[in-house]
Parts: sequence; structure tokens; C-alpha cells
Amino acid sequence: MHWQYYNPNPKSNLVGDCVIRALTLATDLSWDKVYLELTSQGFLLKDMPSSNHVWSVYLKHKGFTRHIIPDTCPDCYTVREFCYDNPEGLFVLATGTHVVTCINGDYYDTWDSGNEIPIYYFKKGT
Repeated sequence: MHWQYYNPNPKSNLVGDCVIRALTLATDLSWDKVYLELTSQGFLLKDMPSSNHVWSVYLKHKGFTRHIIPDTCPDCYTVREFCYDNPEGLFVLATGTHVVTCINGDYYDTWDSGNEIPIYYFKKGT
């Protein structure tokens, strides 16, 4: 429901690392640790660390489950609305071009991504 500024990047960079930023919060690991683990996973899968396939496998190994957002209104259901509808829990949302973490109804990012349209999400646990 509320955007919270979050940037764990050690150099305070603001672009290009949304997957790593989101996953640091979701896994409670440092930016460096997530970067290295994603790079290793990417190497094993022969894909880039920020590709959807790589970070999806990574989250599954960390105990997250993937869920698809129903296509009842593909252009009107936003990150903000998802967080409103899910006031409890830990989620990582994918929009197709961006990744953001939602915890207990708040979403964390370097910018207010609340109007982005999520396609699928990962939930911690079942």
C-alpha cells in the first residue's frame, strides 16, 4: 500500500540491479551475496543473472513458490493494488521489465513502482 525507499546497492546505484535489490530484501542477504549467488546460478543455467529464469530458480531454492496473477484485468491491476490485497506476507513481484518486493502491504524500491503491472509473483512459503 505504501512505497518505501530501499536501495541496498553498495554504491547507491539506481539502475540496472532491480532483481538484486528486490532479492536482498526477500532473502535478507547482502547485495554482494545475492549478486554472487545469482551469478553462480546464471553460470549453471547458462543465462544472465538477471534473467527471469535464473532468479526464479534462485527463489525456488530459497523456499518461494511462484503464482500467476489472473488475467481478468491485465492492464489495471498494479503493484500498489497487489500490496493492498496482500497486507501480510513476503512477495517478490515481476512486471516483465521490473522486480519489486512487497512485505506486509508495503513495496520497497528506489522509485515509486506502485503503478507497474505485475504478471506473476513469488511468495515465501506456500
